[in-house]
Amino acid sequence: MTKELLPAYFKENSLVKQHLDSYNKFVDYGMQRIVDRVGIIRPSIEGFELHLGRVRLDKPKVIEADGSERTILPSEARARNLTYACPVFLEIIPVYNGVEKKMFSEVYIGEMPVMIKSKLCHLDNMSEEELIAAGEDPADTGGYFIVNGSERALVSIEDLAPNRMMCTFEKDNKLVTCKVFSTRFGFRARSVVERTNEGMLHCVFPAAPKDLSLTSVVRALGIEKNEEILAAFSNDTNILNDLLLNFESDVTKKQAEALDFVGKKAAPGQTEEYRIKRAEVLLDTYLLPHIGTEAADRHGKALYLCKMAERAILVAYKRIPADDKDHYANKRIKLAGDLMDELFRYAFQFLVKDVAYQASRADARGRRLAAQTLVRPDALSDRIRYSMATGNWIAGQTGVSQLLDRTSYLSSMSHLRRVISPLSRKHPHFKARDLHGTHWGKLCPNESPEGPSCALVKNLALFCEVSVGDNEEEMEQNLLKMGMKPTQ
Repeated sequence: MTKELLPAYFKENSLVKQHLDSYNKFVDYGMQRIVDRVGIIRPSIEGFELHLGRVRLDKPKVIEADGSERTILPSEARARNLTYACPVFLEIIPVYNGVEKKMFSEVYIGEMPVMIKSKLCHLDNMSEEELIAAGEDPADTGGYFIVNGSERALVSIEDLAPNRMMCTFEKDNKLVTCKVFSTRFGFRARSVVERTNEGMLHCVFPAAPKDLSLTSVVRALGIEKNEEILAAFSNDTNILNDLLLNFESDVTKKQAEALDFVGKKAAPGQTEEYRIKRAEVLLDTYLLPHIGTEAADRHGKALYLCKMAERAILVAYKRIPADDKDHYANKRIKLAGDLMDELFRYAFQFLVKDVAYQASRADARGRRLAAQTLVRPDALSDRIRYSMATGNWIAGQTGVSQLLDRTSYLSSMSHLRRVISPLSRKHPHFKARDLHGTHWGKLCPNESPEGPSCALVKNLALFCEVSVGDNEEEMEQNLLKMGMKPTQ
């Protein structure tokens, strides 16, 4: 059976299919989404803006010493120590006092490394004879990059699922925490509701002051009355007891009082107006950003916090089981496309700042503001190339881009199907290193290095396929059309 099954499966599917699909999705949708998120560049020049439009990528090219441009194949990039990359063009429309100037709007903004055998690569859809004629190995699956002549693989990273409640016991069962890694457009904020052994509920999120009671935060978000807060929870004796205890110790009663209470802790010694503004910014920006970052989203955040608190109380009373961090349903794998998405977002933000700076400088010197002269392509290309060449990724991650292991065909395939954990190798992490039942069919139970990296570096099982994910907003809209009602 296996003799027929394996060849039939691999005739249709590549061993690095997950990387190719992920990179193609990034090229098709990811880059445009990042550009649309910025939308407009506003330099400090009155009445002048730059509107960003469509992104376009060509096939890989090389610019020779005489300035001529021609296509390049991976074999030439390896031989000449070049980066196998394609030019990126972006529609930039200057707007003077609300009037668009649509002349030569497409501007070259830099280079993007191209994954071998992806839809941008020249080798995509080449026959075996054509590959041999081009000096390429017909058995090469691709799924890696060529940077400065060396082959580099982006290693998949395993992480806890974003925007999902995880309720666990912490600190020797003295604390129950309900965590959500709230992620929005690359910004990740760890939002937590804690329940102590006494039944007190606290809310913790980035940039927030310590010891914020949950009821104060819920009141600050707009649910003022005790009856309204109780209505957001299930009708359960244990939950009611805990909430009554929290109401007794709460010093705030109205939304304005709660905002000032949060503001006093966040910006002590400031004026009341500044304190309230600071509290509103904290709650809108850093608390559960995946629900929204506008004032209109506060009610939804308050209800979500109540659900988190309810979960924490039920787990504390052992009414429902605690979540298992090592269950693979609670994990997500960042593939090459997700990692490139992070890197491009970081590099593009630098390009936007640089364009705004160049525009202000040109205006101060009395020069004409043309989009072509304001963009320095190196601002984008250098940052992407540096991370790809060294493996130093954003947020201090290291070893993301690695030199592809070419000891044998099997070792290179193993390298491209590797999954690394962000946990430190120095600590024991016994539970995280254990073989979990949910690894069945997803991860190989045998292939893992010995020593400190044991079971923190894993490999995908032979038939394992990784889906590249879907757009949450589109799915939400489809569910609403099907008759599902949003929480009021």
